[in-house]
Amino acid sequence: MPLVLVVEDEPAIAESLAYALRRDGFTVETADTVESAQRKAPNADLVLLDLMLPDGSGFDVLVAIRRRGLPTPAVIVLSSRDAESDRVAALETGADDYVTKPFSPREVVARVRAVLRRTASERPAHDHVSSMLPLQVEPERRRATVRGRPVELTRVEFDLLACMLDAPGRVFTRAVLIDRLWGDNFAITDRTIDTHVKALRRKLTDAGGEASWIETVRGVGYRVTDQPIAQRDHEPSR
Repeated sequence: MPLVLVVEDEPAIAESLAYALRRDGFTVETADTVESAQRKAPNADLVLLDLMLPDGSGFDVLVAIRRRGLPTPAVIVLSSRDAESDRVAALETGADDYVTKPFSPREVVARVRAVLRRTASERPAHDHVSSMLPLQVEPERRRATVRGRPVELTRVEFDLLACMLDAPGRVFTRAVLIDRLWGDNFAITDRTIDTHVKALRRKLTDAGGEASWIETVRGVGYRVTDQPIAQRDHEPSR
């Protein structure tokens, strides 16, 4: 069964989550510090990550996980912070989902299953290379490159890019992208897609590519194109 690492320094919360997960058939390990979480995370399939830990921030754990490159465990952030800026920061850093406290252990287990289903479905039935030279995506290897240089992407960023690159020039509405990446299990907003697009553009640029490869079609959504667009279109808009 999948291994879930519960990173939480409040014993009552950690125990209730561990109990609910084990009852649902998961293997569970726990950690209550940044140090122990970073040590155990590489072996996990999914990490439930509290942001407030006694020896540092959960963001330190999230950054360390994402720096390892693919494959990496999925990460669901658990936090008492419910401001939009906190959610955006977590998503931009590489979280796959964000749950605010207080929460129901049953809801968390449902989200764990949904994220793991999405992770399991990431392996496509074919191994073709989607390409808009010099940008290439290899779905079977979960690998993206710009001029041969690997680009480290989160699961959501990779799936977003692979989806659009599989049909260059096609305009994908935010609703379609949300359905492709999350299905109808979550109340994902347009802002979530915009946040991931912003992070994806930044990573492509850092790897030597162009932010303009992902074009904003105002009032509609996004598409992958090799045609230059105005700088004003680089930022997400609705």
